[in-house]
Amino acid sequence: MNLTYFLLRSAWVMVTIAIVTGFLSGGSSAGLIALISRAASSSSAERFTSIAWAFAGLAIVALITSIISQVMLIRLSQNAVLQLRMRLSKQILASELSHLERLGNPRLLATLTEDIQAVANAVYQMPFLFINLAIVFGCISYITWLSWLVLLMVCAISIVAIASCQWLLTRGAKLLALAREDEDRLFKHFRTITEGVKELKLNYQRRQVFLEEKLQATASEFRHHNVNGLTLFATTSSWGQLVFFFAIGFVLFALPNLLAIDSQTLSGYILTFTYLVLPMDNIISKLPLLSKANIALQKIDSLGLSLANSSEVSTVPTAIKSSWHSLNFKNLTHTYYTNQEDNSFIFGPIDLILYPQELVFIVGGNGSGKSTLAKLITGLYIPEKGEIWFDNELISEQNREWYRQHFSVVFSDFYLFDELLGLKNFKLDTQAAKYLKQLQLDHKVKVENGQLSTIALSQGQRKRLALLTAYLEDRPIYLFDEWAADQDPIFKGIFYTQLLPELRSRGKTVLVISHDDRYFHLADRIIKLDYGQIEYNEQVKS
Repeated sequence: MNLTYFLLRSAWVMVTIAIVTGFLSGGSSAGLIALISRAASSSSAERFTSIAWAFAGLAIVALITSIISQVMLIRLSQNAVLQLRMRLSKQILASELSHLERLGNPRLLATLTEDIQAVANAVYQMPFLFINLAIVFGCISYITWLSWLVLLMVCAISIVAIASCQWLLTRGAKLLALAREDEDRLFKHFRTITEGVKELKLNYQRRQVFLEEKLQATASEFRHHNVNGLTLFATTSSWGQLVFFFAIGFVLFALPNLLAIDSQTLSGYILTFTYLVLPMDNIISKLPLLSKANIALQKIDSLGLSLANSSEVSTVPTAIKSSWHSLNFKNLTHTYYTNQEDNSFIFGPIDLILYPQELVFIVGGNGSGKSTLAKLITGLYIPEKGEIWFDNELISEQNREWYRQHFSVVFSDFYLFDELLGLKNFKLDTQAAKYLKQLQLDHKVKVENGQLSTIALSQGQRKRLALLTAYLEDRPIYLFDEWAADQDPIFKGIFYTQLLPELRSRGKTVLVISHDDRYFHLADRIIKLDYGQIEYNEQVKS
């Protein structure tokens, strides 16, 4: 997809009008050059006056059409970029979680930031590009009107110039495409810097190897491809200018010896070619920007197609069940796909039944599949095989969105919002204040109009704020993934002995992924996983 098609797809009628007015503006500018040439050689006062009126009229047309074209295309381009951002964001949120995990955050972030910004930068230049193209076509039309033989000679020169420029542009575009691939790897390294800064600071050798062998190598490749690509574009720009000056020299010095040309026609040629230098330079100078945007659009389309192929069915969920009897998982299987098929890991098959007002501990060693089971239970992972029955309803694409609304979850890698988004309750601030006191955060955090006063807290306190959000959602089933791992011993005891039993007493089913074996006796049931299988599923004897 190129930029013109991108804009036409957004609003083709208005884009067409904007392009037409842009060409009218450029054509009027070229017409002004023809009038200047005629006025310079005119000896009749009456004819000079008519040329002056024509000049004023064309100047007004050029001004008005230029403004219309620029304003329309600027608005359209910005609207198109907005739609692109929103479409890609919606596609990401609508895609299966497992597919997003395979794509990786660096690729998603690079596309959302760098690629869309490259498109935004290029579409901003589109109005000026169309106006400059119109000026070029208008000037060529004037040259043709003066003499079609001269046009043929100029076209012969232009064919040589365009062919050589195209060769340079093709090579430059390939190098910029390689630079864009390097950018994905750079985003991965930047993420390492921001998320692993403590570990890098504490280990000098690790930091040096990362800087020199990873970051520097990738950044150097990125610079190499960018420098070489942009150098070819710069060479193209200079070569294009040289061709135009050669054309002027040809018309000025060689053409009078080949054809009988009067001074008026000759001055018209020279004036037209001289005027053409600026719009041609503007067009050529924008080629790197346009090339980057086209590469970015290809990356966006590629990601969009990938996301669309793994998109979930979009539905508006109905009211959730406040009362239910059983949640049955039959023969669930999930596969982790790797680059080497032999190393793929299969989780399951899993058979499990959950009941209301039950406190269940999910335990097992690292890599046993606890977090995977949590994502399958909550509907974030779509099983390759098996069925989920919520009472008498089979969970499918049509009701999976509704099914997910029954869970309040705090994952080990949770994200903390600084606003209580999606919670509509006129008593929200009062309820939040009550829970903040229970979570021993009332002296540090306040809630006003659903806005948290701060989230700049320790990891354990941030997890308590995540628990606050889960409390306020007030859903039938709660799941906590290693929630107590970052809590101090006192509050860890409060979590297991007070908060969890209180949730159960309110009729909630509570699932807890935990390694804290000293609290296992508090559970109604313990499910132990081992290498993606349920090793045992037992009631806790009181």
